[in-house]
This record gives sequence, C-alpha cells and structure tokens, in this order.
Amino acid sequence: MKMDFSSRVPLGELNIIVFDNCMELGRKVDKQLIAARFKNDELLNVGKYSYILPINNTRFANGEGRITLENSVRGKDIYILTDVGNYSCTYKLHGIETHMGPDEHFQDLKRVLCAIGGYARRVSIIMPLLYAGRQHKRIKRESLDCAIALQELERLGVKNIITFDAHDPRVENAVPLVGFTNRQPIYEMLKTLLDVEGDLVIDRSKMMLIATDPEAMDKASCYGNLLNLDIGLYYKVRDYSKTVNGKNLILKREYLGKDVSGKDILILDDMISSGDSILGIIDDLKKRNAGNIYVAVTYALFTESVDRFNSYYKSGLFKKLLSTNLTYVPDSVKQSPWYAEVDMSECISAIINASNYEEAVSPMFDNATEKIKALLENR
Repeated sequence: MKMDFSSRVPLGELNIIVFDNCMELGRKVDKQLIAARFKNDELLNVGKYSYILPINNTRFANGEGRITLENSVRGKDIYILTDVGNYSCTYKLHGIETHMGPDEHFQDLKRVLCAIGGYARRVSIIMPLLYAGRQHKRIKRESLDCAIALQELERLGVKNIITFDAHDPRVENAVPLVGFTNRQPIYEMLKTLLDVEGDLVIDRSKMMLIATDPEAMDKASCYGNLLNLDIGLYYKVRDYSKTVNGKNLILKREYLGKDVSGKDILILDDMISSGDSILGIIDDLKKRNAGNIYVAVTYALFTESVDRFNSYYKSGLFKKLLSTNLTYVPDSVKQSPWYAEVDMSECISAIINASNYEEAVSPMFDNATEKIKALLENR
C-alpha cells in the first residue's frame, strides 16, 4: 500500500513500543498515526498495518523481569509509551498476586532500553505521568527521585522525553542535553467540557476559575487569558513536619480572589490523589454560594475510595469531573455520571508524527491557542 509521506523524509522507520500498562491508549495512538499516513480505507478497516513493535515481558516467580524485543530496531526511530501510574497491572510474586507500582513500571522501561541496546537511530520516551514527578525538589534531607530517573534515561540513550502537565517542569534542568516536551492538555480539556456541558456560559460575569494552590496558578493564568475569566486562588498551610499516609496535614485553607457567589466554577489542578484537597475546596466554595462546580485535572489517580465523589455528586456539590486518559482510571469511575474522559491520543500521535519528520513541535502548541479561540467563537 502506498503511504502518504508527501515530500517529507522521516528520520528513520517509525515504531512505537507500548507497554501493557497503557495498551488501550497506545492502540488509539497507533490508529491515529495510520490515519495520518495512509490513504487506503480498506487498510484502515482490516487493520493489517501497525506501528506497534511487540515485546515479550516475562516476570519470574521471584519478581525479577526480562523483556525481549520481537523484531529488530536497528536504524529505527523508536517511541516508547508507558503509564507508570497503572496500578491495575499484576504479577505472581512467590504465588501471591501483586500489583505493580511506579518503581516496577520504571524498571521495565529501563529493561526495554537495555534490550534496544543502542541499535535504534533514536529513542524517545512518552511518559505522560512523569515518574516520581512529585519528588522533584529537596526541602530537607530527602531523595531527588525524578531528577535521578531522568538522568538514568539519558545514560541509557534516550534523546527525547515527552510528558504532560509535569508537576514541576523545572525538573528538566536535570537533563539539559535531552529534549524535554511538556504539553498542557488545555484545548482537549476545554473541548470536552463544552461537548459534555453544551449550555455552559463562559463569561466573566457568570464564571470563574479556581487554582487549588500557588503551583496551579500558571495553568489557571493560561486558561484565564484564553477564556477571559477571573481567577481565584486557594492557599494551603501544611504541617511539613508530619506525614500521615504519605501526606502532609493541611492546617488551614485560605481563599484569595473575587466573590464566587452565583458563579459557575472551574477548578484546575494537575492531579487528584486522595481527593481531600479538591473536595475541601468544593465544600468551601459551596459555603460561599458558588453555582455549578466543574473540576478539570490531567491525572485522576483516586488513591483512596471514590465513594466521597459519588456522595458529593449525588448531593449536587459538583457537576462534572474531567480527566485525561493519560493514566489508568478504573472502568467503575469511567462509567460514573460525574466523570468525563479527555482523549489525548490524537495529540500524542501528532507529536510523534512531527518528531519523526524532525519538524518543530512548538507550532502545534501555538495552533492549539487558535483552535481554542475558534472553538469559543463557533459555539
């Protein structure tokens, strides 16, 4: 079948390695790449072609692993897609069903790089949820896991790292000679919000944005400039001397911003972990007589029970929670009436496509701004 490469010449033959921890997303990305490069509809329908390079991931009974590549990678442009946050993956450890954590997923990533062995022309990592991304700075005598992990990837031959909504993008300073792309899913998030809430009025007199903490202000400012909306900020005072269940206790929460009474609210953050912060903010906003409340996060981890979210929804405290498919979310949550999934497969495939042809990725981000403006104008 003839492929539509136009006049462009790729850096090398394209292959993507997709771990089982994100196979659903990987297949969507593969389908988008095929649609972008092939014109034959019959080929698309029968699925005879795929950019996915199969791997064999073996786990021994004592927990050790081995990864084998099914085909040669010599001279190819390789993109490895992994979700280190997928806790649904399991293996037998001494006969006990054991869930994989981020450390084990990251170790498997290194195994693939070792299997490639330097034979690929270029290796790029697509790790939407950045491994150890919250352990990015040193407050006291503690580890700098994210920086060390990025340096390990560099030593194993990785040339580009592609991530989404990094907790602190300054961590790229740990690997200044490695390409580091940090994409904000703003267009996809807003498009999904307008699709599921078609009657939502985006107007400064009727709607506001809320940043959950100072770290979320950059994101909120970007949304605010695009939507011409005011921004409110919550400031959390934490007790950093004590850690309970992996969390620093919140001593108090202060709100800074304009009156939210009667206004619809869009709460912005990079992730939901236990959900305590988001739900606490929802409680406070409702006490201030806010209108409909929407939540938009890149990663919905739900490290604790979602029963509280179900209860809050049934009580009318919030209307919709939007999150991407960049990390694992249980089907039970996806099927909830308050949840809306934001599909990022088209964005990832576009980044891979441009990078394989050695074209600049930054114009895609600029185009996203124009697409958002067109999205709002055409409502």
